[in-house]
Amino acid sequence: MLRKVMTENGIVKGLPAADPRITSFKGIPFAAPPVGENRWRAPQPCKNWEGELEAYQFGPISVQNTPGLGTDIYCKEWHVDPEIAMSEDCLYLNVWTNAKSADEKLPVLIWFFGGGFQWGYPAEMEFDGERFARRGVVVVSVNYRLNVFGFLAHPELTAAQPDAPTNFGLLDQQAGIRWVKRNIAAFGGDPENITLAGQSAGGGSVMSQITSPGNKGLFQKAIVLSGVIRNPYGPGGILPTSLSEAEANGKGFIDFLGVSSVDEARSIDPVTLLSKYDEYVKTHPRFFPMVDGRFTVEDPFYCVARNKHLDVQILAGNTKDEFPNFIPAKTKEELAQKAKEIFGEDAEKFLALPEANVLFGNFAFAPVSGIECSVKEMFTQSAAHGNTANNYYYRFDADIPGEDHPGTFHSVDLWFFFETLAKCWRPFQGRDYDLARKICNYMTNFIKSGNPNGVDNDGTEMPLWKPYTKENPVEMTFRTDGLVTGDRDKETEFISMLMKELGKNV
Repeated sequence: MLRKVMTENGIVKGLPAADPRITSFKGIPFAAPPVGENRWRAPQPCKNWEGELEAYQFGPISVQNTPGLGTDIYCKEWHVDPEIAMSEDCLYLNVWTNAKSADEKLPVLIWFFGGGFQWGYPAEMEFDGERFARRGVVVVSVNYRLNVFGFLAHPELTAAQPDAPTNFGLLDQQAGIRWVKRNIAAFGGDPENITLAGQSAGGGSVMSQITSPGNKGLFQKAIVLSGVIRNPYGPGGILPTSLSEAEANGKGFIDFLGVSSVDEARSIDPVTLLSKYDEYVKTHPRFFPMVDGRFTVEDPFYCVARNKHLDVQILAGNTKDEFPNFIPAKTKEELAQKAKEIFGEDAEKFLALPEANVLFGNFAFAPVSGIECSVKEMFTQSAAHGNTANNYYYRFDADIPGEDHPGTFHSVDLWFFFETLAKCWRPFQGRDYDLARKICNYMTNFIKSGNPNGVDNDGTEMPLWKPYTKENPVEMTFRTDGLVTGDRDKETEFISMLMKELGKNV
């Protein structure tokens, strides 16, 4: 087993995972601490160390609100440790490998966590890379800066560092990817077979990475879980702001701090800075990734839809119940008026569809998964603009047990993606474990070859998952009672109309 590895900065020493055939290396620094003068700068090179670095535990999580103190579903699901180490010195990554030597050239998965670019960390219990490693994949999870530390923009920053004015969290991810490219062969990985993956904001991060020109040649495939978020009924979803808008918001925050410059703000301790940020965002927008003209040159959704992204294959999808979009209306008359505003001359055609007249709560109609529509239209438009890659769409529609009857809430599929159900409090049963095994198998196959298809653990062929195209809009639905493939879009004009609406500006 590879328990010791020489990286570019020194030797790292790992530990056997729960399965002793796997070695885990946790808390490997990949950049200099982003503190002091490095706060709000692109990540700087990591210094070498002497001797052996004991990579036995996760590095500190990025500065954020303390996990596990709330009453929301995620605090019960996996944000369970309020005592977890937290620091502005947070640029560490983790590796799981089952390689016995450095020459095995195993496929590589790089994972980015979600959390709205405000919260989250690689040490979340569901992100255990061991099950992928058992299948012959080297897994790397990368930490990155969040909230005010990761995405402040300000005219002073733009003037002082025009090549990297903001989007520091995304630049951290890029530094992690480049570290993997340079070092992963020593862990038995193949630097020429790398897949990026992430969920929610992590999925949005993948979208940003695959559309950033400076990443050319660093990876070959991408998995985007619940990360293509657009509203087919109009404004909404995760839309990157312009640099000028972000700068104005950042200037407002620096003024709110009562300091005269960004340099002066660099001397404020991180706990105080986060506290002031929490106050500021009560009346102002939070800080998110933006189109800075350097790392992000255009809205990633439109980059992919116009086939202006890097040459990668994409597997993407959503859970059935997450983030529904709808038309807010109290009456059928109000619905008709809003449909005319949205669809114009196609309004009557839309209103004639049964799905358009479905009530959602007491004051809305026509609920739909905007993520589903967005992914499918993105694939359709990208192909229309000349993309010939095989891209795959999935929907997660499993029965989730528990007294809270949560449905397929946002992020629940992570237990299945990483096949870590045994760590969850929910009373999962055998059929849930069967589904998780198959999902992890499909993802592993895609990571290895760009084709998710293959055999199950008993040697039988898993249901065929075909690429999604306009001519054959085939999707894979992950259900507890079995895997379902088909071309549902041929049976629902509703989804097709909303996809068309999303595609108008492509």
